[in-house]
Amino acid sequence: MNLRENCRTALRSLRANKVRSGLTMLGIIIGVGAVVALMSIGQGAQAAIVSQIQSMGTNLLFVSPGAARVGGVSQGAGSAASLTYEDAQAIADKANCPSVV
Repeated sequence: MNLRENCRTALRSLRANKVRSGLTMLGIIIGVGAVVALMSIGQGAQAAIVSQIQSMGTNLLFVSPGAARVGGVSQGAGSAASLTYEDAQAIADKANCPSVV
């Protein structure tokens, strides 16, 4: 079979099965559109997160209490012993942390 005959057979099959051909094209179009949409959403979210992190600056450190663990099970955020006033004074002391504002 040559190329011309193959093309004729393909076109004949497409004309004979119009609904099947239409549904196949619709599925391909929806699939490609979904992939493009998800990629766009992912890139947009990544750009938003990067801009938020960059707006905070690179010289910041946030200190917060962690979660206590009992028997290997996390008790939730903030359940560990909280920072005390003495901890805050030690952090504010220029001898311990010279760059604290």
